[in-house]
Amino acid sequence: MQRSSYWERVVAEGYRVPQGEALDELTTELVAMLGEPDPHVRDGIAYSVLHTWISEGVYDHLLSGLGDGLAYGLRESGGDDEETVLRRSYSALTLGAVVARDNLIYSLSPTVVLTWADYAVAWFLGEEDLRGWEPDVGWVHAITHGADLIATLTASRHLGTDELTVLLDVIAERLLKPTEQRFSGMEDERLAFATMSLLHRDLVPTETVEAWLERLAERIAGSEPPNGPESPNRANITAYLRALHLQLLLGVHGTPAQDASASPHTAPAARTDLLIALQNALRAGSPWLYRQTAGPPPQPSR
Repeated sequence: MQRSSYWERVVAEGYRVPQGEALDELTTELVAMLGEPDPHVRDGIAYSVLHTWISEGVYDHLLSGLGDGLAYGLRESGGDDEETVLRRSYSALTLGAVVARDNLIYSLSPTVVLTWADYAVAWFLGEEDLRGWEPDVGWVHAITHGADLIATLTASRHLGTDELTVLLDVIAERLLKPTEQRFSGMEDERLAFATMSLLHRDLVPTETVEAWLERLAERIAGSEPPNGPESPNRANITAYLRALHLQLLLGVHGTPAQDASASPHTAPAARTDLLIALQNALRAGSPWLYRQTAGPPPQPSR
């Protein structure tokens, strides 16, 4: 049984690291608690303590080892029991905090971060449990936590054009993968936010992003669904494209790429071209709803 009362005191006392305890043993216990079905233990204690200690630099000299342990949690793909699913999801969320810390202090090597990125991609594309909120266990949230991890990876100095293009393709592959689970926990918004962070790097060529959008647009193109409800797959892609369009149109602040930059961009350089591509995709997906772009007004006869 986990020492819930012990950790309750740690939280109540402002997350101070307990004196006289080995940090590695405390960390092992906290990481195991990331799979607890009780949402208060998992989220309110384990993730809360780990995130605070990571952000405050407690693990700065142990960041690589902590990240390796969390990445190991992503590889626990052999079981679909509740604790294993939760451990994967919350390991991803916590690994994102580790990457975010490295984005500030520059302590990790390219090999370490890119290895974690490989594990993250494999888990994100292979995860089958896409539930959002469950009454008994709270947020499962694999897609959302995966999006948050991808967002922090987009800001890493170790990822250049090629790696960012791979992450863009990973988002598309996840959206295109057949599913019967419809987004219900802002997965579309968080995936769009991760995409915005990637676009804020201004490293992936505009034509590459436009071709990527065309892949998603092809999946939703056509008239309204015939004689039946819209498939969850199509609904999820449409929701994502709408979220991305709105975020690109209105602008977002505080993406990981912006936070990690000394001179953050307020908008991607290709914003105008991408807005046009997104609008075309949304029109193609709902031709019964959106008018096609009007042409130039007719010239008066002479």
